[in-house]
Amino acid sequence: MTIKLQQGQLWQQGEEYLRIVRLERLVVKYKSTLAPAANNGIHHRVSKKDFCRRLKKANLPPPAAPVTNATCSTGAATPPYYVAYAPPGCCHGLR
Repeated sequence: MTIKLQQGQLWQQGEEYLRIVRLERLVVKYKSTLAPAANNGIHHRVSKKDFCRRLKKANLPPPAAPVTNATCSTGAATPPYYVAYAPPGCCHGLR
């Protein structure tokens, strides 16, 4: 099975997460963190060959669940983001 490397791709290796920051022809720049959404981490620059060797022990975590519309206590559907208008009595909208 072949997997195509892409910029922004997230890999999990044990407790560590590897995010590809920059993908070039022969070099991969990646960031290693302990949480998938962490902004701070250690930046690494390795050859693509060394990075692929490291990925042999890693796996792609399952994709995050898609954001769906929720309903508030009044039963009105609310979008996954705040909007300038919401139905009367809705607790999620901005007025």
